[in-house]
Amino acid sequence: MNVSFIKQMKDLEREVLLKSVELDDDNDDFQFELDNFSAHDEIIAIAPKCVRCNTCVGECPVNAIEPANIFRIAKITDKCVKCEICIQSCPVSAVKLIDNSVVYDNNEEDTVEYKLSNVSSRHRVIRMNSISIDYSDDNNWYDCAKLCPTNAFTLEFKDFFDDLDMDLGIDLIDDELYPHINEKLCIGCGACVEISLNDNAVELDRYIGPIIHSRVIEVNHDLCVNCFLCEENCPMGAIELVDGKVVLDDDKCIRCIECTRHCPVFALKRVEIE
Repeated sequence: MNVSFIKQMKDLEREVLLKSVELDDDNDDFQFELDNFSAHDEIIAIAPKCVRCNTCVGECPVNAIEPANIFRIAKITDKCVKCEICIQSCPVSAVKLIDNSVVYDNNEEDTVEYKLSNVSSRHRVIRMNSISIDYSDDNNWYDCAKLCPTNAFTLEFKDFFDDLDMDLGIDLIDDELYPHINEKLCIGCGACVEISLNDNAVELDRYIGPIIHSRVIEVNHDLCVNCFLCEENCPMGAIELVDGKVVLDDDKCIRCIECTRHCPVFALKRVEIE
């Protein structure tokens, strides 16, 4: 996704005026002045193609994602520290990192320009080792088939299983549909497991690879003023001040923005690995 649009300054002025609660009723003398500026931020959002597998929920180290269910997709909350682990962990790339920028340079058109663009991110390996169905219990099989992103989970009639010479351990009835998983198509996302009403209906064994770090936290010890804010606000306990020096535990650090956001002298910075 790459979106760019502009807003007329007069429209922005009108919005500010309407939303202000501190201005007097008489706004005739209101003057709107704006210097040249640019702002930049990153947004993490979940796209509608979310398959409700809740892999992102399980992998989020700070519990910042509301779980999905059959009726709604997962949701990023304001607890998010932008470590981007959810983006790496989504089996169907439904979690997006969006670059958001706003620029005003007092141009002749007198407009503010907004840009939204997807930022590519590396993904962890997620692989299905084995998966099986318990046919002895009832379950919401239709939902499982509907949300399977690769169509590996299907509903088939008795003749299908007879042709494959598959013994499901139950007596099959003609003209009745039964679940089947094509293991060659299954990617191990776990959506069918997560949305099943019966906890034992589908059993999945899968492999999730290590987190791939594309950024590091750099520390400028000359700027550090030993305020302890980075240590106090690190969600993983990865930062300590030892003898006046910031000590970063690389194994615990999730490369989020909490330490950089709270540092009052910008002694901490998150940078891309070249």
